[in-house]
Amino acid sequence: ASLVNKNIPEKICIVISDSTRAAPTKMILEVLLPELESYGISRESITILIATGLHRPNIGKELEGLVGKEIADSYRIVNHNARDRESCIHIGNTKRGTPVIINKEYVGSDFRILTGHFMAGFSGGRKAICPGISYEDMFRHFHGPAILESPNSAFGILEGNPFHEESTEIAKMAGADFIINATINKHKEVTGVFCGDLEAAFYEGAKFCSDASICEIDREADIVITTGGGLPLDATLYQVVKGMVGAMPAVKQDGIIITAAECSEEIGSREFVEIVQEEADMDAFMEKIKRKDYFKIDQWEFEEYIKARRKAEICLYSGCLLASAYKIPEKTLILAKSVEDALAESLIKKGKDASIYVIPEGPYVIPYLKNRD
Repeated sequence: ASLVNKNIPEKICIVISDSTRAAPTKMILEVLLPELESYGISRESITILIATGLHRPNIGKELEGLVGKEIADSYRIVNHNARDRESCIHIGNTKRGTPVIINKEYVGSDFRILTGHFMAGFSGGRKAICPGISYEDMFRHFHGPAILESPNSAFGILEGNPFHEESTEIAKMAGADFIINATINKHKEVTGVFCGDLEAAFYEGAKFCSDASICEIDREADIVITTGGGLPLDATLYQVVKGMVGAMPAVKQDGIIITAAECSEEIGSREFVEIVQEEADMDAFMEKIKRKDYFKIDQWEFEEYIKARRKAEICLYSGCLLASAYKIPEKTLILAKSVEDALAESLIKKGKDASIYVIPEGPYVIPYLKNRD
């Protein structure tokens, strides 16, 4: 299908995932960019915008690894900066009252393309805009407790999911002319590509991803052993929380989740480090984030962690965090010397006949309890 009509746009913006996502960005761009140029669109007309959300910018060798050296050297590439109000523009409010403040490069373009990937949850589509290229104040709303504490704000749920509804409304307000999303397997190989309309292509990809990712289980287990999903998802504890939360449907109340992850970049942002080290009283933290006068960057990921922690004891094996100078309260998270040690301790607590599930792919799999309804 044609990407553009006969009226050639003067400014094209292509949004790509940052290095914290396992999207096949280089492959997508190597197909997309020559296609655009076949319409007579010059390289000077194209801006590649990295949807960093609140993550760090991708520059230097990291950028070359993301898009390839040739593309990095030949195209204008901009890292979104969610903390820079001057780089964003207010385009209205959602029905829930979220102020929609989006990257100016994107809003000012004549033709807008979103790229990305699906993973169990679901990523893809609208998330390239929200939170990908959104201003930091917006996170107070779409990552606030009013949305995240909904039982439908969970892996594998779209219908009635307030975050999905909010991010879709924001994406439609900002506008998207074409999306390209890919699905990948555990080896990071592409298994499907879904292109076209913001919503139609997204739902097709989400269904494909759901069919491939859901694993039905008959009952919950005493112990679940999972992972952070490998690089780039297990680079920080912040990202590894996704694997812990993803294991929740598979573990019994008061069970144990054992997670293996590298955490080569340790805990995460400065704000998330402060939260993890200082907020050992989780009930008090949950009350704090409900206050209108309180907001801290990355609080939402600790809020998600608390969901898992309230259901199960969490034990993490990470050689990098074991060697780190950061100290995490044991009441918050138990650091194990090895997966074997964590399992041995868990069997002492739960008994030698305890039931165990293993989820090697971590957040790329959605356990689904068949009789949960």
